[in-house]
Amino acid sequence: MQSQDLVAALAAAVPFNRYLALEYGEVTAGSAEVRLIDREEHRNHVGTLHAGALFSVAEAASGAAFVAAFAERLADIVPVVETAEIRFAAPARGTITAHARLTTAATVLLAELDRDGRTRPPVEVRLVDGQGKEVAVMTALWNVKRRKA
Repeated sequence: MQSQDLVAALAAAVPFNRYLALEYGEVTAGSAEVRLIDREEHRNHVGTLHAGALFSVAEAASGAAFVAAFAERLADIVPVVETAEIRFAAPARGTITAHARLTTAATVLLAELDRDGRTRPPVEVRLVDGQGKEVAVMTALWNVKRRKA
C-alpha cells in the first residue's frame, strides 16, 4: 500500500478521529506523526488541550505506526489496543504533534504472528507542542490476532 493511500485509509477508518479533525503527517512502517490542531472544542475548563483529546491523538498515532508496519497483512488480522498508559508532563497549548514508533522491529512481530497466531506490539508516543516541548508520553500495547478462517 502506498504511503498516501495508507494515510487516506487511516483518516477514513476511525469516525472519532475524523470528528477530532486529526491530521496525518509522515507515516512509515513502524512510525507515524499525527497532529491535533488547537480548537476551542478540544480544550478543557482551564483553556489547555483536554486530556481526552491528547490521549486520542496519541492512540491514533500508535495505530498509524502499527498499521503501516503491518499494511500488507491488514486483511488477515484483527488489531485492538489492549492497554495504553499516558503521562502528562506539561499543559498542552497550540498544535500538538504525536510522534509514534514501534519499539520492536516489525520483522520480529510478523514472525511472532506467523508462529503464534498473535503478537502484542508496543508503541511509544511522544506528544510535543509547536516549540518542541514534550507535553505527554504514551505507551500503547496492541493485541493483534490472525482472523479465523
